[in-house]
Amino acid sequence: MQDSQRYAEQMYFPTLSVGDELDDAVAGNDASAETLAAVNASSCDASNATAIDLFCGCGGISAGLRRAGFQILAGADIESKSLATFQRNFPAAYALHLDLTQWTPAETLATLNVEPGEIDVLAGGPPCQGFSKNVPRSLRSADDANNLLVRTFLSYCEYIKPKVILMENVAEMKNGFSGQFSDEITRRLANAGYPDVAKIILNAAEYGVPQRRRRAFFIAARGVSGLRAPMPTYSNDWTGKASNGNGKFVSVWDAIGDLPSLQHGEGEDPCDYACDAFTPYQASMRNPSGSVRNHTARHLKPTQYARLAALRPGQGHKDLPSELQVRGGYSGAYGRLTKDMVAPTITRWVFHPGSGRWGHPVDTRTLTIREAARIQGFSDDYEFTGSFVQQSGQIGNAVPPLLIEQIAKSLRMQLGI
Repeated sequence: MQDSQRYAEQMYFPTLSVGDELDDAVAGNDASAETLAAVNASSCDASNATAIDLFCGCGGISAGLRRAGFQILAGADIESKSLATFQRNFPAAYALHLDLTQWTPAETLATLNVEPGEIDVLAGGPPCQGFSKNVPRSLRSADDANNLLVRTFLSYCEYIKPKVILMENVAEMKNGFSGQFSDEITRRLANAGYPDVAKIILNAAEYGVPQRRRRAFFIAARGVSGLRAPMPTYSNDWTGKASNGNGKFVSVWDAIGDLPSLQHGEGEDPCDYACDAFTPYQASMRNPSGSVRNHTARHLKPTQYARLAALRPGQGHKDLPSELQVRGGYSGAYGRLTKDMVAPTITRWVFHPGSGRWGHPVDTRTLTIREAARIQGFSDDYEFTGSFVQQSGQIGNAVPPLLIEQIAKSLRMQLGI
């Protein structure tokens, strides 16, 4: 019990918990009680299906579930900066700052005043560095501590007994280490009453996200077999170009073209849109308030600026003049996006020009946080907190909300929840 008490002291509680009244103990939050009560009244219909998000990070999975009509009861994560962003965007939910390996599922449900079997969806994306292809193969290990967090997630599934389980991870997890973890997931969930686990790999670009991002999903429903993945709604055309018309992939400019042009080091927060939305994607992402947050450009060092300035859209490190090339630099470094391309996978290094193709297709700078968030599928009313680097990490580690929305809507149709 000592561990439980120690970790309980680290928990953040909501300004309005599910079914309860406002608590005077949280009066120090930066939003007023009246404002948050209004948010809860408008966004948390008691008739909605419920969800808990473990390893929630900044809330990408939760954002997608909310878009599909789910009520988010709680998010839990050990990273306080990411959890602060979750809390800002889900003021009605419990934001639990804790180590899930030390906090028991029973204690979690007691905190939420929920019984096993009552939750509709238990979702989560356990950290995955042990599987990631970004880690050299020689350094990957089945015993990596991050891999073992998958087992922590399974322990929560076994105790909480939700109607639906939704777990996300890197694509390599599906078959990695000779299918060791994939087989364990199937076996343990079958023993817990989930007879069939759908193990699927989805590309976010095929579901309306302007980014090539392949991820594995493990989906199961209690007592149900034969769950199907949602049908792709977007595809690439024969030219290899991207566009959002007639179901074609959403391009970079389709996603960010209405945001203000900036030079590096510039930007005001908040700011106005540069023009009317000229694509359906832009229109769907816009903040109803008419303002944009997190749209400031990071200041570049002189050499970083010189490298980006020497490149045209679509070029990268290999196209730099010899005097500007980085010794040992890889081809994707200092890459500049083009307007008509689908963006590569956004990573936590999106703030650094030498770590990927993060150069703006028009301005000589890297992407802003808002532009990266747009490409990741976060709507403009989703605000990120922390330093620029911390916000980059939150976005790069998140699951695209638009992809989760499509999965969740498909599950609701198949299961009637």
